[in-house]
Amino acid sequence: MQAQLRYREYYGMTEKFDELYEISKQGTSHKHLYDTIVTRENIILAYRTIKNNKGSKTAGSDGRTIKDFQDWNEDKFVRFIQKRLENYQPMKVRRVLVPKPNGDKRPLGIPSMSDRIIQQAFKQVLEPICEARFYNHSYGFRPLRSTHHALSRVNSLINLSQLHYVVDVDIKGFFDNVNHTLLLKQLWNLGIQDRKVLRLISKMLKAEIDGEGIPTKGTPQGGILSPLLSNVVLHDLDMWIYGQWEGFQTQHTFNKGYNKYVSLKKFSNLKEGYIVRYADDFKILCRTRQTAERWFHAVKLYLKDRLKLDISPEKSQVINLRKRKSEFLGFSIKAERKGKKCVAFTRPSKKKMEQYKEDGRKRIIQIQKSPTVQNALLYNSWVLGIHNYSRAATHVFPEFNKLAYALSKTLFNRLKKVGKYERPKKPPPSYSKFYKTTYKTHKIGRIYLYPITDVSHKNVMNFSQHLTTYTKKGRDDIHKELRGDVLIEIRRLMMSNITNRSIEYMDNRISRYSMKNGKCEITGEFLPAELVHCHHLVPTGLGGTDEFNNLRILKKDIHILVHAVDVQTIKKYIDKLRPSSEVINKIDNYRKMCNLEPIS
Repeated sequence: MQAQLRYREYYGMTEKFDELYEISKQGTSHKHLYDTIVTRENIILAYRTIKNNKGSKTAGSDGRTIKDFQDWNEDKFVRFIQKRLENYQPMKVRRVLVPKPNGDKRPLGIPSMSDRIIQQAFKQVLEPICEARFYNHSYGFRPLRSTHHALSRVNSLINLSQLHYVVDVDIKGFFDNVNHTLLLKQLWNLGIQDRKVLRLISKMLKAEIDGEGIPTKGTPQGGILSPLLSNVVLHDLDMWIYGQWEGFQTQHTFNKGYNKYVSLKKFSNLKEGYIVRYADDFKILCRTRQTAERWFHAVKLYLKDRLKLDISPEKSQVINLRKRKSEFLGFSIKAERKGKKCVAFTRPSKKKMEQYKEDGRKRIIQIQKSPTVQNALLYNSWVLGIHNYSRAATHVFPEFNKLAYALSKTLFNRLKKVGKYERPKKPPPSYSKFYKTTYKTHKIGRIYLYPITDVSHKNVMNFSQHLTTYTKKGRDDIHKELRGDVLIEIRRLMMSNITNRSIEYMDNRISRYSMKNGKCEITGEFLPAELVHCHHLVPTGLGGTDEFNNLRILKKDIHILVHAVDVQTIKKYIDKLRPSSEVINKIDNYRKMCNLEPIS
């Protein structure tokens, strides 16, 4: 997210997106969006965003990847995209089947690279308009929001409001059954009233799928614009449910000291219910079974009559959480008695734990076959990832204790010949930062494998509704929230593959970043993984080593300035960074160690 915000500022689009958001927030429609979409700045921003996605190396039906455009100058590339849009016809979409955890396969549609960039250009302009109007408690495919926020909202409704009946609804083949005509009307109702833009979106929806023909419905998973459009479709459902209770407008005067909701319970026949949605996975929390049953039938009819969508009868039901578990986003949820109240007890779901067990076995076998530092780091990154996701569950430790036991024989038998099994005497900072107990574990080279069992519950917080990327105050608050999120960035660093580097370097690089809490050792600025450079204080060419004390964590641009010898390069980065005299003095000290002239 930090990178995206920097790109917007760099290409001068921040103010424009803020303006679109504010106008939409006021309820005003947008009739001239196409001109914004095809601006040079928006197209280059789209290119930069796609370039930094993992999928940029995946070819579409035309065989092109992002590398095919890297040698083009900006003018040529912008003209190419603008020309394509003048008489736009999407290229064929490549169909790919991706394995799901349950053994089934999910069909993905991979547009051509230029179509992906075009869709990203559209998304950048449409998203602020939609974000200004979307429901507070939809969490999927939206900036800053996560599955943990959705789980936290469910927990709050159970713990604080004592809502113990849940309506579970599974939409049958949602992404494959979206009605195109209805979707375009929904975009219009959200204020996107540029007819040319809507015509182009219609063409995107009807892009021919290689080997299957032209679709008459659905938003293909894999398209850049599809997640946003899926939220547009279900926005109507969100607001309808919201309007039936939570946002119900009443003329009732509360002269007896009742608040709105107490009055609605006493003086109306409305159905109390609160929706929490993550993409097409949603729940409605209710107080009584009778209310929950009414919601179940009402939602089923609304989806069918208004959104032209069916539900899966075998997966849709009303559950009393005091008696049975309900699954949501990889967690199982149940309301258990604690004192005088019932509170949410959550665990990673059985299906999720089985998936982790299978993933763990594969990764252990990979280390056995190739006991490299890279594979050890990838294993540790996986452990950190499943810990970070699952620790939102209140009962995460016992489940991971079982997982550790289930994998213990595989770990011991597979790795006894390729690594040492010992208790770390002096764990590196990257280990001790996350694991306070030094369990016996395998050491591959210099890398200690992280213990699966060592995880504890972390209380997840509700999403702060004031956070948004489309206001200055929202962005300031985001920077405060994101600052210092070391664990996520360490995971990303672990997954990066740096060739021709020693085990010592790879290990100490992570340890140094961890010890410095992810901050640049010259500027003190927190660094996301993509801006991290690891500098040798004494260069290897001058006898420096990969030892921990010879490494320094620097911001990418600062590192370039430390080593720059060309006058124009030095001027360019001085103008870009505008460093203080204190920072320049530190840079000069580093340059002195490299036998380079000071820049001051």
